[in-house]
Amino acid sequence: MASFVQRLVTRLMPRRAAEIERESREWDVVCPKCGNARSVWDIGGIRYKAASAGKRIGATCPECGERGIFEVVRHSDGPDV
Repeated sequence: MASFVQRLVTRLMPRRAAEIERESREWDVVCPKCGNARSVWDIGGIRYKAASAGKRIGATCPECGERGIFEVVRHSDGPDV
């Protein structure tokens, strides 16, 4: 189920909804302890037209239960940003 922010943004920009989801799925949040990766979209976030490298967010890993600062990395086949 989409988060409130995802529903709001895709309703405000319906023509770009598929592109927003696709780009958000190209970004992963990676646990520093166990290496578990989840897409930004799957955790309820949006990364659309994002160009930042080295972004970090606070989160809890569903795999190992570790809380901390997780790195956000792009895993697409395109050029690194």
